[in-house]
Amino acid sequence: MYVSHLSLLDFRSYASADVELEPGVNAFVGRNGRGKTNLVEAIGYVATLGSHRVATDAPLIRSGAERAVVRTRIVRGDRASTVELEITQGKANRARINRGQAVRARDVLGVLRTVLFAPEDLSLVKGEPDGRRRFMDQLLVLMMPRVSAVLSDYERVLRQRSALLKSARASRRSGGSSRAESAATELATLDVWDARLAELGAEILSLRIQLIEVLRPAVAAAYEQVSDADGDAEITYRSSLPALSAGNPPELSTGPGDNFADVGQLRDMLLEALVIARPQELERGVSLVGPHRDDLVLTLGGLPAKGYASHGESWSFALALRLASFRLLGGDPQNSADSPAFWDPELGTDADPVLILDDVFAELDVRRRQRLTDLVLPARQVLVTAAVAEDIPAALDGVRFHVEPGTVTRD
Repeated sequence: MYVSHLSLLDFRSYASADVELEPGVNAFVGRNGRGKTNLVEAIGYVATLGSHRVATDAPLIRSGAERAVVRTRIVRGDRASTVELEITQGKANRARINRGQAVRARDVLGVLRTVLFAPEDLSLVKGEPDGRRRFMDQLLVLMMPRVSAVLSDYERVLRQRSALLKSARASRRSGGSSRAESAATELATLDVWDARLAELGAEILSLRIQLIEVLRPAVAAAYEQVSDADGDAEITYRSSLPALSAGNPPELSTGPGDNFADVGQLRDMLLEALVIARPQELERGVSLVGPHRDDLVLTLGGLPAKGYASHGESWSFALALRLASFRLLGGDPQNSADSPAFWDPELGTDADPVLILDDVFAELDVRRRQRLTDLVLPARQVLVTAAVAEDIPAALDGVRFHVEPGTVTRD
């Protein structure tokens, strides 16, 4: 799989841009602030419907414009597909495949797959749990696009349930007979939302746990390859299940060989935990149980990577997470024993992802540059951004583009 053409209209700093890309290495070179990252960000957006730089779509629309359009031509095997995304502030984004009728944006998920390395990846190791949850969920969507709908439904239920908890908390504190009746109604409604939260949450938990099981050995191997292997890199999934106790939840941690992926078991555990947590939730007005409270725990040599790993070790761990993702996505779900059972078989072959290295080499020492280069060279397509051409290793020889504000020219 590779991107053969990128077209932008009012996306970030570009009023318009058309770039013809090739298989192999494509490097965008230009000083900081010239728009290099905007190009690869647009390609990543087509694959994930999200940006690795900002949490909302509004900054993606050029200042003064009403909408942005990203169009890509994606070649997979002997077939080419055109995906167009229209990003409109305050409205639902629209999409077209092969210039057909407009569809929901999430219907394009799976047409293009990317794995992106960026300086922001350091937050996977040093940052808060929400970034690691997003890492797991985005990888799941790339492997099985239908998960996007499950995640969206869960977020909607979580918002509704959290709003109800806040309302019930206010009713309980206000007192009075009318308030008591209102609180009783809200609690009955809460039972309905609990059931739905447990149903969707169990599916997400099951998928995440399965993902970590197949990702774990790939992360360990990738860390050994990009680092001096001072200590084993390990990932485990930590959940707030099965119960809350005095505000300090016992944690269900999954490690090698653990089997906590049964959806029915997880649903029952979630429902039980929600019952136990309800007094605290009503007191605080927030949802305390579910996959939105969980974390991907990273350890190095038996110690938490966050707080103990050096800067270089943290970078190696972040690179290992991305390299492991690339290897997992590049497998054949029908023929590879390493591929998880929940992989969408419709992805088939020739679906190996496009690799994006956004200003990564400037952050690495010479040794890590060389090791990363050796590992990414087999990719069908690699997109690289760099402020200085000399930062790009000589082995990554390919097409070069010079980027200036609003313009992209091929050298």
